[in-house]
Amino acid sequence: MKILIIALSGIGDALMFTPALKLLRESLPEAEIDALVMYKGSQEIYSSNPNLSKVIHFNFLEEGAFKSFKFLFQLRKKYDASINVYPSNRKEYNIISFLIGASKRAGITYLRKNKSNFGLLNNVRVLENDDVHNVLANIKLCEALIGKKFNEEPPLEYPIPENEIVSGNKFFDESGVSADELIVGFHPGCATLKNHIKRRWEPEKFAELGKKLIKDHSARIVLFGGPEEKELKEKIFSLIGSDKAIIINAESLTQSSAMMKRCNVFVTNDSSQMHIAAALGLKVVAIIGPTNQNYIHPWKTEHQIVSLNLDCSPCFFYSPRPLICNRTDVKFKCIKELTADMVHGSIVKYL
Repeated sequence: MKILIIALSGIGDALMFTPALKLLRESLPEAEIDALVMYKGSQEIYSSNPNLSKVIHFNFLEEGAFKSFKFLFQLRKKYDASINVYPSNRKEYNIISFLIGASKRAGITYLRKNKSNFGLLNNVRVLENDDVHNVLANIKLCEALIGKKFNEEPPLEYPIPENEIVSGNKFFDESGVSADELIVGFHPGCATLKNHIKRRWEPEKFAELGKKLIKDHSARIVLFGGPEEKELKEKIFSLIGSDKAIIINAESLTQSSAMMKRCNVFVTNDSSQMHIAAALGLKVVAIIGPTNQNYIHPWKTEHQIVSLNLDCSPCFFYSPRPLICNRTDVKFKCIKELTADMVHGSIVKYL
């Protein structure tokens, strides 16, 4: 049997499919299981996964319509089954799955905008449940595809090569960080598409929190994020104004993740790095505003969620529309009125 995992929606979504992938591989040890990804970070995560036969990288956004159709034609009818990982509530993803032409096409039936996003192009379906974590939704997709009930809920899987861990430890040694120092990782970024930048906690509050952790706990503050978040990291570093703060400008996601393993606590927005921290088994403090916590809380790791839990929350569900706030008093109050003291109170539980 040949199965294609279509994981185009993002790094965190690709990572949250790895427990289902493990169960799928255990049930079909002889199958060819490939993955199609659009982001380099997803390619890195999947390239180290032992449960995949091959990882195919193609950036549909950059290549344009003509090259994309040509590429899809090369994959056409090569697979017996395909799975659109959850969440992927866009018509483009369903059309891509349909054009690849597997006889079994697994996908979630979304509670919102399913019809307009051509969800009916999938012929193996599982109804979306707002109370269920993304990991469990993906497991249910695999159960529906192969007609088997799984009795296990594995952790996220992102193997880090030993040489990267050694390199990360060397970086900290050369930066003067001793083995027994308290290291608190910050990820102040998140995705920006569809107005998701509004999920970010303000950099000024990250800086305030960093200064408090340095003053009260002699912590090292280590700032993580991708190349597109360089200015954001530099701003927070400047506001903290201490040699106890360090910026990580890694050459790859795997290199960055190897350094994350040194963190005693990892403080993060709702982002892909929140899920990477969970995959690494870190203690995670997640700052979550408009997103449904049932979907995305850190999976199978110790964690605290810092949220105002407003009566209007959650307001973000899986549909193609941009993130908006309908409040008339304070826009995105759920994230704007979270204080540094609230987050600090969750961190100290792990210190």
